[in-house]
Amino acid sequence: MKQRGGGLGKLTSVAEILIPRPASTVLTLRDSPNGYEILMLRRNIRSDFVGGAYVFPGGGVDDTDVDTEGLVYGLTDRAASLRLEVRSGGLAFYVACLRELFEEAGLLIACDDAGTAMNFTNADDIKRMAVHRRAVNAGGLDFLEMMKVEGLLLDLRGLEYVAHWVTPVGPPRRYDTRFFVAIAPSGQVATHDADETVADQWVRPLEALRAHARGEFEMMFPTVRNLQAIAHFSSAHDVLNYAGSLRSIIRVEPQIVERDGERVVLTPGDAGYKVKDS
Repeated sequence: MKQRGGGLGKLTSVAEILIPRPASTVLTLRDSPNGYEILMLRRNIRSDFVGGAYVFPGGGVDDTDVDTEGLVYGLTDRAASLRLEVRSGGLAFYVACLRELFEEAGLLIACDDAGTAMNFTNADDIKRMAVHRRAVNAGGLDFLEMMKVEGLLLDLRGLEYVAHWVTPVGPPRRYDTRFFVAIAPSGQVATHDADETVADQWVRPLEALRAHARGEFEMMFPTVRNLQAIAHFSSAHDVLNYAGSLRSIIRVEPQIVERDGERVVLTPGDAGYKVKDS
């Protein structure tokens, strides 16, 4: 498949091959009368990574995402690591995607220590959490410290692992990204952060794919593929159930090749894709 716009960037030389940074992203869903919708954020055009593209909320796993004892509900590191097929530290990927969802979109999937979901529909709660968000994004408040102050736990019960993509060799930034799906918390309103992201939009996956095909909705290759994988479902819960039914997630690392003067992205199963030696 030919890449449409941003997402590949300037190719690096073999000597400059980078080790992918661990990252998480979350496909945030909500039901609507005409079928479920997914939250897309448009990255700032000035960004040095996929500027102008529509993406799912997400980003790199931080060191602070690892030390989460007593701050999560519904999942242990052992269970998370087994699901992600890593020896340990799997819980940090789950934490990172919910942290990024709050930082980039203002949605917080959280509960109290009894497991009661928090919706923040009270005007005072909304104002206070908005202040917290600005402080977190400005670097004046640590996200997990905010959770302690509020007496909240990250609610991981409704978060399902759905895909694993690694940026191909070539771009100046590489990420080893775990994709998750979650249903948006009831009563909360998503808003872009007006810094890294400049627009937010709830859109049906098929509509996003059609707009992308027309050249009106710029998306990266993995974003397109993940939308294609779930576009046929009827509801948000159908997508969540699908992700939960997956027994093993294939690690997908595309390859960029030159064909007839154009850069083409290949994934496993495509003709010409070179399988790496083990």
